[in-house]
Amino acid sequence: MTEYKAPVEDLVFALEHIAGFNDLPGTGEDVNIELAQAVLEEAGRLASDVWAPLNPVGDKTPAVIENGGVKTPPGFDEAYRKFAEGGWNSVSFDENYGGQGMPWVLSMAAAEMWQGSNLSLSLCPLLSQAAIEAIHKHGTGAQKDTYLPRLVSGEWAGTMNLTEPQAGTDLAAIRTIAKKDGEHYRMYGQKIFITFGDHDFTENIIHLVLARIDGLPEGNAGLGLFIVPKFLVNEDGSIGARNDVEAVSLEHKMGLHGSPTCVMSYGEKDGAVAYLVGKEGEGLRNMFTMMNNARIGVGQQGVALCERAWQHARIYARDRVQGQKIGDSSGENVPIIKHMDVRRMLATMRILTEAGRALSLYAGGMIDRAARLPDGEEKKAAQARLDLLTPLVKAWCTDAAVEVSSLGIQIHGGMGYIEETGAAQFYRDARILPIYEGTNGIQANDLVFRKVLRDGGAEIGRFAAEIGAFAEEISARNDETLSLVARNMTAALAKLSESTQWILKNAAANTDAVAAAAVPYLKQCAGVASGYMTAKMAGTAHHLLQNGAEGGNAEFLQAKLLKARFYAESLLPQLSGLTEVMTSGHTGILKMADEQL
Repeated sequence: MTEYKAPVEDLVFALEHIAGFNDLPGTGEDVNIELAQAVLEEAGRLASDVWAPLNPVGDKTPAVIENGGVKTPPGFDEAYRKFAEGGWNSVSFDENYGGQGMPWVLSMAAAEMWQGSNLSLSLCPLLSQAAIEAIHKHGTGAQKDTYLPRLVSGEWAGTMNLTEPQAGTDLAAIRTIAKKDGEHYRMYGQKIFITFGDHDFTENIIHLVLARIDGLPEGNAGLGLFIVPKFLVNEDGSIGARNDVEAVSLEHKMGLHGSPTCVMSYGEKDGAVAYLVGKEGEGLRNMFTMMNNARIGVGQQGVALCERAWQHARIYARDRVQGQKIGDSSGENVPIIKHMDVRRMLATMRILTEAGRALSLYAGGMIDRAARLPDGEEKKAAQARLDLLTPLVKAWCTDAAVEVSSLGIQIHGGMGYIEETGAAQFYRDARILPIYEGTNGIQANDLVFRKVLRDGGAEIGRFAAEIGAFAEEISARNDETLSLVARNMTAALAKLSESTQWILKNAAANTDAVAAAAVPYLKQCAGVASGYMTAKMAGTAHHLLQNGAEGGNAEFLQAKLLKARFYAESLLPQLSGLTEVMTSGHTGILKMADEQL
């Protein structure tokens, strides 16, 4: 497998010019884009030198259960310890609990490199971050003092336990039950698909578990969110007795072999000791504290795999000599990167990667604004934009990962179908991303029925107006590429507006048709939003070039202009046809009987 090169230059560019790093709350003289670059360069070395070489190891040597616990692939435990010892888990968390207090979007940028170098290994800290968020927002003072310092440092790890065999998307169907027992609860039940539910990285694992509370009504109103530690914690903070929770088996998966996906059993003996986080009956709401940012994080996993698959395919395309270039009469065989279809695929892979990176970090900037700005209109606006962006980032970037990793196999030809080249691993690892943390169909329903219809299309209208104004601005710069980008962006925006109006008009009277149109609508929204990101990067590049960029930086900026042109010429026009798909009425789907499907 080829080496992984951390994309620090592009991450810094997106942080500065798309996320607006220097203008985020919490930045200033000491925390600025220069510091961010230094942090990312150091993170990139750990990702490239330590984590990346273990990626194929984890794929070929999956985690196993031994002696009542999970043994992770060779080298994973040491790589995790270097990550924790370097303070990488604590970058953006509360300084009161050992965090460094940096903007969240900086930890996102670093996380892309952990994910791109070794996605399986990166899932452990991702789940810990989710647990930290839930406890920090909803836990008691004592719970925060007990668990957060060691979770933030990485000394302990966290998990998120939601799914059961009968309760996937429908969490109201959860049967795991928590029964009151004095100052705590006793939990009984089983959870499936629990990422890093057990491992050998840390001495304790803090499970965040969604369970039904005995005596409360059925449905969502009866759920609670609980802390269930693998080992109980004594009053002095030391590790106590083993709790009644165990990983009883591991799933055999298509990809992400290095990440143990556990079936967890609670209460096989006396009941697992569990501590309520927040209030009874508010478990689902509190769980979404973990879920929403995790969805942005999963979208970023898609970006990370896009980057890795593109790097791998690009090296192969430069090295593999095969055939003669069409129209070349010299008879000379050339590297396949000279063939137009390979160039088309590589360009598609690269622009989807960079557009997805910009979109996810743009959302990350909104996370920081929504969390850190004082109460007021600017904070509300950031939260509204983040709400709109979350399903776009999760679905569009993960769909892109499947497409990009598939194109990577195609570029390798028959060798891509052979495991030894490593190209297939990226596809196998990517395929789960559109499924977990809410399938992409659920993201589409969330976009249409919660985000767009909830406010009558107000926020998508504001976003569209912002994009339109930017298109007008770059169109006036008298640059051929920017004019083309602006023209095609304006055309795509008009079709998106037509689609939005159709949804608003038909949601009540023709709900099934609107539901059938949700996925195409998300693709159109996200495609326009990602096109906007490429246009913003091109606009910035043009400005910097006009002001004297030189050398390698000028080459980097010229490439941004060309990539935006490729997106505008090749990808934006494809979005317009989705309006007709959406507004056709979906008669075929609606009229087919179940047995005809």
